[in-house]
Amino acid sequence: MTSATLIKQAAIGAATASRPKGDDKAMLRAAANLTRELNAPNAAVYWLDMLGSALVGYGALALAIVAPTLAGTLVTALVAILALYRAGSFIHEITHIKAGSLPGFKNAWNAVVGVPLLVPSFMYEGIHNMHHAKIRYGTVEDPEYLPLALMKPWTLPLFLAAALLAPVALLFRFAVLTPLSMLSPKLRTLVVGRFSGLQINPLFRRKPPEGDFARAWGWMEGAASLWAITLVTLAITGIVPLRAFAIFVGIASGVMLLNQVRTLVAHLWENEGDPMSVTEQYLDTINVPPPGIWAELWAPVGLRYHALHHLLPGIPYHALPVAHRRLIVELGEDSAYHASNRRGLFPLIGRLAAASWRGPTPRI
Repeated sequence: MTSATLIKQAAIGAATASRPKGDDKAMLRAAANLTRELNAPNAAVYWLDMLGSALVGYGALALAIVAPTLAGTLVTALVAILALYRAGSFIHEITHIKAGSLPGFKNAWNAVVGVPLLVPSFMYEGIHNMHHAKIRYGTVEDPEYLPLALMKPWTLPLFLAAALLAPVALLFRFAVLTPLSMLSPKLRTLVVGRFSGLQINPLFRRKPPEGDFARAWGWMEGAASLWAITLVTLAITGIVPLRAFAIFVGIASGVMLLNQVRTLVAHLWENEGDPMSVTEQYLDTINVPPPGIWAELWAPVGLRYHALHHLLPGIPYHALPVAHRRLIVELGEDSAYHASNRRGLFPLIGRLAAASWRGPTPRI
């Protein structure tokens, strides 16, 4: 056995030594019993929050384009990034909403947010659900997991840089690859398998959609392709000024970057691929509850309660604060529930960066 292998095994052991090998049954029981009536989404909250965030975001985008000064452009662009990021985060809720519980919401979100930002909901539906599967979480079959804490330090800046380039990649995917893939079955297999999901695991390959989902995928991809082709054409012909196009792409990059930063601290990223118990999965995931207020900006729409969401994925985002308060009161200090509650963004980024400096050889 090589010294590199020994170092790698030691690092993994250190990262996972504090995890319980079984489940905290009292925590799981309390989570289920205390939240039974919180599973119904409030339609008014969803619609007002999503549409209001989109309205503010697009309004600020328009102001950024017409602002006469650089300072005005930067300030309004920041507002646009935060508001559109919040509106875009509803893609996560769409993957968990039960069919029929919010009629029309998915289609409206795609029309208002998903297609214009080139992230239609099929890019997340069927992907994110695998991340919640008990036997897949943290394994090679999880499309949303990489052991970032155990990888080389350069992985983290590369991870963030990829987000900045994502809008350009999405324009190319929908404006070029979508129409070309209709002419080539081989290219279509590549596009569906590699470029049709908001996934971070480079080993994951998506299967072709079937049934009703395939039909929904078709109209969403078609609409996104038409929008991407139109946008690029308008920019190339000068109908849309290059400055306005660049500001739109820059704001979209900011939205993607903010989401990628949030992704960095959504988990501890310490699992090397072994199946994990529900409690182990919970302890590898992060809550950033109040009293801090900034988390509502960088982890909106319930994402600040990400660990709790992994315990109770069916609870709508607006009910997560209530569920959290109940569990905090009910569960003693020895409960695993308290271990995933963290204080803020920068300490979490620092922890991950420090872990990557100590980590073993990367897997990619």
